[in-house]
Amino acid sequence: MLFLEGVPLFYLELAIGQKMRLGSIGAWTAISPYLGGLGLASVVTSLYLCLYYNIINAWSFWYLFHSFQPVLPWAACPVNSNRTGPIEECERATPTQYFFYRETLNISPSIQENGSIHTGQALCFLLAWLITYLFIVRGVKSTGKVVYFTATFPYVVLFIYLIRGITLHGAINGVKYMFTPKMEELSNPTTWINAATQIFFSLGLGFGSLIAFASYNQYHNNFEHQAIIVSLINSGTSIFSSVVTFAIYGFKATLNYENCLERTRIVLLNTFSLAEDSITIDNVFEWIGKLNKTYPEQFAELSCKLEDCNLESELSTAVEGTGLAFIVYSEAIKNMPLSQLWSVLYFVMLLLLGMGSMLGNITAIITPLRDFKVVSCISDEIFNGVVCLVCLLLGLGFTTSSGNYWFTMFNDYGATFSLLFIVLIEVITVSYFYGIKRFDKDIEDMLGHRPNWFWKIMWAGVSPLLLIGLLLFYVINIIQGGTPTYQAWNKDLGKSEHTEYPLFGQAFIVLLSVSSAGQQEYARSEPDQDPE
Repeated sequence: MLFLEGVPLFYLELAIGQKMRLGSIGAWTAISPYLGGLGLASVVTSLYLCLYYNIINAWSFWYLFHSFQPVLPWAACPVNSNRTGPIEECERATPTQYFFYRETLNISPSIQENGSIHTGQALCFLLAWLITYLFIVRGVKSTGKVVYFTATFPYVVLFIYLIRGITLHGAINGVKYMFTPKMEELSNPTTWINAATQIFFSLGLGFGSLIAFASYNQYHNNFEHQAIIVSLINSGTSIFSSVVTFAIYGFKATLNYENCLERTRIVLLNTFSLAEDSITIDNVFEWIGKLNKTYPEQFAELSCKLEDCNLESELSTAVEGTGLAFIVYSEAIKNMPLSQLWSVLYFVMLLLLGMGSMLGNITAIITPLRDFKVVSCISDEIFNGVVCLVCLLLGLGFTTSSGNYWFTMFNDYGATFSLLFIVLIEVITVSYFYGIKRFDKDIEDMLGHRPNWFWKIMWAGVSPLLLIGLLLFYVINIIQGGTPTYQAWNKDLGKSEHTEYPLFGQAFIVLLSVSSAGQQEYARSEPDQDPE
């Protein structure tokens, strides 16, 4: 997906931005008055991303502030009100899950129960937007300087974590698991959809941020080299950070596996009155087989108490998204020596990555809107502040008790379909309406040479056909998947359960999925919009 979609479309968007010298709305309107809606669709998609993405930064602030404690608050269960023992809900779950779902989110049982705003989260959310505003207060001039730090410092933290991660017990198990391919997944269309959306999100395709940033380039800037180099560095960084992630995940999985073996060892020792040193975690399975043959009846009664300890199962239960960032990593960090130090480093890194992403997201909204004469007379400080304030107010709903469910909805359905559709229209427009030959001449005018045959084959054939296939698979998967579900927290069981979205949730999902595409139809009714 990187070579068939990512690099060619990255090249295409940089070329359009640098040629037209406008944001996404103005650039596509300049190509054709009927295409202003394509830029508007990108702005709407970026707006959806901005609304919910900063809540991740708010969570990062929350965890960072709680890292400066003698004992990390997610390392152990809090004591109940009677001071007689740990809170039952925490015991049924784990301390890290309890801290995330109960202390951080104060999550409700379902999306239908809204609850009140979490004051701590609201303050962290306000702080996240305040810092975002300070980063962009003077437009691209201040943003460019900030990016030098937000883009480079995470590499320092990743290198530190790599050195620490590979020295952890069991880290190699995680790295092996990462690099062991599951070939059967290649026949699953969802794998390719996930790969495509990962590339789109990672490179910023379809959001309009690339067009916005490229519009500030010098006219003869060599964006071709930048498209290739940045794309390769970007995906190389993803692989590098994955090694760090799976090393730490291997440590956690190995720890869980060995704890399971230790519990099994104790059960066997107590049941069969064996010497303390006769069974070790290395020979547990040998003893299970031996005792099963020697004492079959007694062992059969014991079978309900024995756990199924399997390292492969521990590794295969990997989670993604917020669960990986705030639950799995937190659980691994609490078991490290000097856990507070590693916690601070990790959440500072997460904040810088999140803030760096927000800079691109907010720029993709501000730059196209600045092209309109109505707002061109407003100062950067005031206009950027108004945009941030509107996003802050609209995003406060994510700090309520049901906010995490809405966050999941936006994350799952707010951009995937829109991005696939937007990028498909972009490449078809350039290849068949604007014209490859005309686009060739534009690139030659900027670079001094025309793009080679590889780019033309990708733009005119491979990329649009592949996108059409992915869109069809995505729609088919949605239809065949039945009623969409989400993970609702069950405090009685201490875990999340699959729950169907209510009717209003399903209706909102449909609205969310198609709203960006609908902006293109809206713009066609206003062909006289001034491209300036």
